[in-house]
Amino acid sequence: MSSQMLGLISIVLLLVLIFSRVWVSMSMALVGFLGLVYMDGLGKALTVVGTEPISAISDYSYITIPLFIFMGTIVSNTGLGEDLYRAARMWVGQVRGGLAIASVAVSGVFAAISGSSTASVATLGTVAYPEMVKEKYDSRLASGCIAAGGTIGILIPPSIGFIIYGLLTENSIGKLFIAGIIPGILQVVFYMVTIFVICVIKPDWGPTAPKVEATLGQKLSAAKNTWPVVILVIVILGGIYTGVFTPNEAAAVGAFGAIVLSFMGRRLTWNNLVESVGQTVQNTAMIMLMMAGAYIFMRYLAVSRLPAVISAYIVDLHLSKATLMLSIAVFYLITGCFLDVYAAMILTLPIVYPIVIGAGFDPIWFGVIMVRLLEVGIITPPFGLNCFVFNKIAGVPLKTVFTGIAPFLVADFFHLLLLMLVPSLSLYLVK
Repeated sequence: MSSQMLGLISIVLLLVLIFSRVWVSMSMALVGFLGLVYMDGLGKALTVVGTEPISAISDYSYITIPLFIFMGTIVSNTGLGEDLYRAARMWVGQVRGGLAIASVAVSGVFAAISGSSTASVATLGTVAYPEMVKEKYDSRLASGCIAAGGTIGILIPPSIGFIIYGLLTENSIGKLFIAGIIPGILQVVFYMVTIFVICVIKPDWGPTAPKVEATLGQKLSAAKNTWPVVILVIVILGGIYTGVFTPNEAAAVGAFGAIVLSFMGRRLTWNNLVESVGQTVQNTAMIMLMMAGAYIFMRYLAVSRLPAVISAYIVDLHLSKATLMLSIAVFYLITGCFLDVYAAMILTLPIVYPIVIGAGFDPIWFGVIMVRLLEVGIITPPFGLNCFVFNKIAGVPLKTVFTGIAPFLVADFFHLLLLMLVPSLSLYLVK
């Protein structure tokens, strides 16, 4: 049996284990280890398992993951996300569909702090959804805008998805962060336009008579409460863009800044600090275990030469760039329906990335496209993760959530098409 055929069999075995609910990290480590035993012997396999993961994840760059996660959990647990929604509600709640627009806007800002889709959905599911229901919003629009809005979390920096992509492909995390800014803002705009169109076509999905009223003083007072989040966003993105500090330093500044600003606002308590630390440890451990398993599996794939063979084969087909990109897009849309974003990236990048580079695509641009495709996957039926999270948080039937998400999937299609046809939207701030 050739090493390439063995590699294909291993991938099939890996998928079987994952869909059998074996941890993704353990599945990758086990399959990679067994493949190395078969090809190089037990001694070399044990050496790889004993040294490869620790040497990889002990890289200083990985410090950005727990620090940005900690910053996001502090912001979420201290109620700063709720202040964002209240302020947005005051300013745009009086227009038709205003509360839904406010939810999307807050998702964009909250994403710039938490970098997490599920955190955004969980926060707005408990804060924004009850307000929209009280104002007679249709549950389909209310649930759809929150579940879809959560996907902005991986595109607007700081993004854990960009960090993992950068670490696995050895691309600049700072450049990836900057590349996600314009696409992220455009995604917010696309969603806002979608809400407006929905309310025009289906007026009964939005309130017939907006009931949210606020004086200028109340609006300014609500906006004043958002200054901690605004400061964090400006410091983090501004520092990275101007080169004042690296992404690693930005993560440290952001985590420390979240603590200081929460403390100054008298929001930081011992209980929510302990809760934030616990959530950070849990999420970091999950990601690091996946990365450790990934490096074992990637080492095995390198020995099997499967990625190189597949890449060479596809390049030899002389497919047009449009055809190749369309094929990759369909692949990731399907993959995102079944796998966690981070797991999908870790599993597929060793094979897909050489193909992308061989075809001449810009790696920074592809990073933006890839994370965007995977985020579309997590709101796509039948296994959209964000839809299930919202279902659990708000108690809305999945059928209702999936119905509400459909118009936003249409917006995602046009957003993705625009990003693919105009790469400069992702690369303008980077160059």
